[in-house]
Amino acid sequence: MNWANLRAAVAKLVGLSAGLPIALISITKLVLFLSALFEMARGWRRGERVAALAELWSPRIILASVLMFGLSLYWTIADSAVALGAVGKYGKLLIIPCMLIVMRERRHANQVMLIFLAAQVFLCLSAWLLYFHVRLPWATSNMAQEKFAVFSSYLDQGIMSAVAAAVLWHLRTLAPSPVVHRLMVALSVVALGNVFLVFSGRTGHLVGIAMISLAIFWQLPKRFRLAAFVIPPVLFIAALAGFGKVGEGFEKARQEMSAYSGTPTAGSSVGMRLSFWKASVESIAAHPAFGTGVGSWLVQYEKFAPPRSDKERHGNPHQEFLLWGVQLGVGGIALLLVLLASLCRDFTRLESASARAGLSAVAALAISCLFNSTLYDAYIGDFFCITFAVLLGYGWLSRQTVVPAETTVSAKSA
Repeated sequence: MNWANLRAAVAKLVGLSAGLPIALISITKLVLFLSALFEMARGWRRGERVAALAELWSPRIILASVLMFGLSLYWTIADSAVALGAVGKYGKLLIIPCMLIVMRERRHANQVMLIFLAAQVFLCLSAWLLYFHVRLPWATSNMAQEKFAVFSSYLDQGIMSAVAAAVLWHLRTLAPSPVVHRLMVALSVVALGNVFLVFSGRTGHLVGIAMISLAIFWQLPKRFRLAAFVIPPVLFIAALAGFGKVGEGFEKARQEMSAYSGTPTAGSSVGMRLSFWKASVESIAAHPAFGTGVGSWLVQYEKFAPPRSDKERHGNPHQEFLLWGVQLGVGGIALLLVLLASLCRDFTRLESASARAGLSAVAALAISCLFNSTLYDAYIGDFFCITFAVLLGYGWLSRQTVVPAETTVSAKSA
């Protein structure tokens, strides 16, 4: 097996890992990083460049983001071990440029996409089997029997199912036959069923509504798209009325918000979040320029939280924007917004199916980051990074007419 095939095998393994347990994802990331470093060394020696890295913005913003977290080690107030661990958590963002380095041929990109989608279908079907009380030997999550999550939490898998539904729906237009087209539509519906019937995560419900809203928006003629702004609230009301888990979840959230008095109540998801967010805003106000460094959120929370707050040692505020703000100051929040904007810019340069799938995934990440520290968290953060990497690589290489096996495609041939 030559290096081109080995490189492609690594990319396929990464696509598959999005449907595997976190331990296997971690091993796969290590293999990917080493493969990308080796490929970069070969490219430098031969005077080649990776066209995608040169033309796309998001890889540069990712490198800048990881570098900023690394630099903040010099002023962090967190323990060294905690701070280094936090830098490592954001290192998962490097999956995106590394995949663009190793995934260099169109046929390999097609295979990676197929494997990625198969992994997501496997997760969705496994969740349905758990929902119908079928015991699965590979379902290792401690929430498998009661919450129907396969490898992670029901919160993570609800969001992942919504994104998988969107990707299947938008890429259906590229199906090679009517049969495959209909199959992808059916699987998209199955994945949405996961979101609204199987899982009870409220963020997943919001992401699912957003994915449907965007799909309807793009299906409408341009002259009717202004009317699409009424679609999300209509879908939200319909989901509240039509799906018991959605209604129960948001009614519980309303009750917890009403009961919040500045001190989180045990078992109150909303109450804890409000307390976390309040302390985070106070920390950012106290250190707006550079923040308090990577991994410092818990120290700041214990400093600014009310005296009677819970003593659980949460490592993040369940809000990615505030987490970046605490660690890097106001500039950190701006950096995260720029990262999201750069992903949007890059996806809009692709053909329409990949662009819509990618933009849907960016919207899902943005919504998730409002209620969770999605990029900081393991598994769900890895899932988003792998999703962006696969979609960017697939969409970028789909623009090429001929992709050499061992040479870099220049920007002119894109």
